[in-house]
Parts: sequence; C-alpha cells; structure tokens
Amino acid sequence: MSRLSIFLSQEPAEAQWGDNAPLSFTTTSATIHLKATNQLDTIQKVARKLDSICKQAVLEGDWTFEQQWAFAMGFDNPQKHTSVGWCNNEDKAALESHFNAYHFARDLVNGGPHEIYPESLCDRVESWLKETAGDAVSFTRWVGKELEDAGWIGVYNVGKGSDRPPVMMEVDYNPTGDDNAPVTAALVGKGITYDSGGYSIKPSETMSFMKCDMGGAATVAAALGLAIKTGNKNRIKMYLCCAENLINGGAYKLGDVLTYKNGVTVEILNTDAEGRLVLADGLMAAGETEAPLIIDAATLTGAASVAVGDDYFALMSMDYNLQMHTLGVSRQVNEPGWPLPLEPFHQKKCPSPYADTANSRAVKGGGSGGASNAAGFLSRFVPNNGAGWLHFDLANAFFNAPNAKRAPGGTAIGFRTIAALLNEKAS
Repeated sequence: MSRLSIFLSQEPAEAQWGDNAPLSFTTTSATIHLKATNQLDTIQKVARKLDSICKQAVLEGDWTFEQQWAFAMGFDNPQKHTSVGWCNNEDKAALESHFNAYHFARDLVNGGPHEIYPESLCDRVESWLKETAGDAVSFTRWVGKELEDAGWIGVYNVGKGSDRPPVMMEVDYNPTGDDNAPVTAALVGKGITYDSGGYSIKPSETMSFMKCDMGGAATVAAALGLAIKTGNKNRIKMYLCCAENLINGGAYKLGDVLTYKNGVTVEILNTDAEGRLVLADGLMAAGETEAPLIIDAATLTGAASVAVGDDYFALMSMDYNLQMHTLGVSRQVNEPGWPLPLEPFHQKKCPSPYADTANSRAVKGGGSGGASNAAGFLSRFVPNNGAGWLHFDLANAFFNAPNAKRAPGGTAIGFRTIAALLNEKAS
C-alpha cells in the first residue's frame, strides 16, 4: 500500500481485531488504539509494524507533538525522507524542522566509509549549517600535519594511520555579529568515521558497522542546526574531532606516550580506546572559549551499552544539578537518558607507570566501570573541575539490526535534548 491515513483512538478495537489489539484497519486507514499508560511506546511500536505495510503515512485527527514524533521514529527507515504527513496543526512547522535535523544526522551515520571520511564529514556539516544559518556561521579547520603543529595531538595521532587525513573543525555560530560576543555553549563531537580498532583490532562482526563511530559528531551538529532553526540567537561554538582509526606503518601504537596541550601525558594501552583521545583535544578547545556550558557526545564505550541497553543514552557529569536537570529535559523530549557515576577518583582508574594516565586498562573492554573510567579520563581536559560539563555516551546512536521500535541505522538520539539545553541558554 502506498498511502495510509493514521488515526489515534482511546477506545479499544472491535473484537474482530483480537483482544486488546493495538491496531485496526479500514481499506484506506489504520487506527492505533491507546491504553492509559505507555502511549508513546505503543505508538512507536505500531508505527514500526506499519513501515512494512505502507510507504507513506498521513497523520489525521488529534495528535500531540510527541505522539507524532514517536510515530515518525518508528515508521522511518533508512530509505525514507518524506514518509510522514504531519497533522495540519500548530506543530507542523516545528516537526518539519526537527525531522530535517534528524534526517541530516541519520544519513551521516548511515553513510558508508567510502563516502563519509574526516574531510567529507566536515564538508557536509559545513554545507548544511551554511544553508541553515547563512553568514552567521563560520568555520576553521586543522587538517593532517596542521593538527600536530597546533598541538591537537589526540586527533592527529589517532588519524595518522589513514591515507585520508584527520581533521578538527571549529564551527562558530555567532548571529550577534560581534566578534567579542561571549560564547554561551560549546559542543564537542567524536567523529571517528571508521574505527578498525587500530592495532587493538576489532573482530569483523563488529568492525563491519564501525561507520557509526562518528555518531557523536552527527548528533551535536544536528543539535546545533535544530537550535538555529528554532530561533537561537546566542553565540555557540562546536568542535568536531574527526579521524579514521586505521593501521599502517605510521599508525599510533600501544606503548606510545602522548603529551597534550595542557601537559597531561597519556600512555596508549588500547588503540581501540581512541574516542577519548580525540575528544580531549575538542574539550580543551571548548574550554578555551570560556563557555559556561560544555557538552560532548560520543559513541564512546561498549560499557555504556551494557549498562543502559537499547533504550537510553548514558549521561555523566561532575555537575550533579546540571546532570539531573538534563535528564529531566531528556524525558520531556522523549529521549530518555540514564545517569552513570563519575567522581574525581575516576581519573585514576587507568594508571600508567610511564605517564599521568593510560587511555584504558590493558584488559578486554577496559574492565569494570569502563564508561565511568572513560569519562574520568575526559574530565582531565575540562575546566572548572567539571562544572557546566555534560558527557553523553551514546549507547543507542546506531542499531545494526531492527528492533521493536526502530529500523536499522542511525537514531540521532540525544540531538533534541542538546538542542533544548542550547535554547534554554538563549532564553
């Protein structure tokens, strides 16, 4: 079926559809039957089933913003862009802006490594944000050897094993026109466009979908674009830390010791713990802006996925009040996050006899508490003892197979939460 009108009902389906059936049909429409609880979950799961029945769904009747969004997240798949016809109400324009930003992130994450690599990732983000913000946005890049010369040694070392050079890109959204305007927020995104694991090489079954390891960069770029689309007029900077983690004779190795701009020395015990190495550069750059809010997002650890499963992102911070506030915002926008512990002592969880810290433990997966230990590493590179800093470990940024609520591919989960935080700063 090419097109189907979709209605919501608080009444049960007729008996012919079965006891407590969540869905009923006519020849031209379908009705989702809701119970008193878990309504958004029901809508998304039913929408996932409807994806195999029709190409386009037109939402009719009374739907809230979040009900429409839940339907779209279930109904969407990697080959769809205009699959949902929104209700003709006051939410339509906002939904279109959100869906545009979502598709931008989703398509970046789903793109194969033959087309999405460090420079092309930056090109696509630059093109989309220019289209969104016009002359209010400007860009600076450090490419290849320029990274080493500028002191961004994390991005440089992780990416130097690839023929396609690593890049760190600064995005400066400054609608004020004042070069001295304060930066209200700084975003940092992990942009590992392909992750072989380096010399700590991944097995084929997981390496096959490591195109998704730039999900953090896609998420913060989508969040910035959405904030701009929804009227944010404050200055915001963003840093994308982009590299391919590959192997050649010049690739970084286990046992290397890196010295960062802030003087922190890091022994490499796992080349597959590369995300924290590139984010360290971005976080230091973000700190230089003196922004009161710093947010990083990354597909950083498998440990986060083990801890929170498919339905949440993991959120860590040394700023407890900000963390709890952010979790409340995530609930409001139907992107539930879950807190994992982070204390100053987590900085010491990856010891090295040769450096201030190692980048991991020399055990599979980094050992117990891996997500918190990775965040502890990052905390060495943020200002103000972590006040005003949020770390999103995106456990559910990509699914390699469908589940009950989503098609395979990128999810962009977290972008609405981050955009909402940016817009709070603008209010």
